[in-house]
Amino acid sequence: MTRPLRVEYAGAFYHVLNRGNGGEKVLGQDRDKEKFLQYAGEAAEQYSLSIHTYCLMDNHFHLLVETHDANLSAAIQWLNISYAAWYNKRHTRSGHVFQGRFKSYLIDADEYLTIVSRYIHLNPVRAGVVEKPRDYPWSSYRCFAGEQKAPGWLEARQVLEQFSAKPSRARAAYRGFVEDISIGELENPIKGAREGFIIGSDGFADWVQGSILAKRPEEKEIPQLKKLKPKPAIEKIIEAVANEFGCSRDAIVRSGKKNNQARDIAIYIARTASGNSCKCLGEYFGGITGAGITMNYSRIKTLFVQDKKFGKKIEKINKQIFNI
Repeated sequence: MTRPLRVEYAGAFYHVLNRGNGGEKVLGQDRDKEKFLQYAGEAAEQYSLSIHTYCLMDNHFHLLVETHDANLSAAIQWLNISYAAWYNKRHTRSGHVFQGRFKSYLIDADEYLTIVSRYIHLNPVRAGVVEKPRDYPWSSYRCFAGEQKAPGWLEARQVLEQFSAKPSRARAAYRGFVEDISIGELENPIKGAREGFIIGSDGFADWVQGSILAKRPEEKEIPQLKKLKPKPAIEKIIEAVANEFGCSRDAIVRSGKKNNQARDIAIYIARTASGNSCKCLGEYFGGITGAGITMNYSRIKTLFVQDKKFGKKIEKINKQIFNI
């Protein structure tokens, strides 16, 4: 069963949302929303979260969350499970409350923090529930606008400081930022998410792939991870292996020499990380067959597991290749 790709690291920002199972209004009553916010505050404390923006609709919720530890999944799962248990007991029901796994979008906070905050606060306006965001009591907008005291766990300051260091000016500017845009012109930042989950610039997305995803081992349950992991050029792999063994490029690429550990490791890493087919790699490494590449890969993979010293050498080379 496939799982969604979660990119978790300390200091990450996310737009998190989840819907009621089958579209059910699982936050349909004021008491439900009050309890959910109570659990959100508890989650923020237990998991060291900063909740920068929230909006609770009858059948779904939005959160703009910053994780100070790499623990988004644990935090949101605790929130959902805690609320679901309370909700089922209160409404004398059983079964799923939320619709599958929650969705999360990684945010480039430097460029998109205010944009995502505005989008979340305008959710009830887009849905036709109210005409102005300040008329909706179940979002954090009134706290931003200075019309309602913020709960202790809401971190509005970071968004507001994007507009002014002076609180009164920041609130006024934010109100204009949110209320002066027509709903018809409002773009959903999720629609432009790179790779379906990154809301940010190309530079930010490249950093995520090169600095975060490159370090993660592939997981069969997350096929998206294999697609997104950066794929180094074969020449870069050859260069790193040659540097480690102190040999020439030709000594690695040319076939013929037996017990050529440098060549074997280069083939193994190229088969694992480059994204090239076995046939292509066979042509590159002196005209051996695709089956030969597969046999080499399997043999080195076994050594990697059984021989710790050998495994550490491969890990050292991988660090050079991926700059980690």
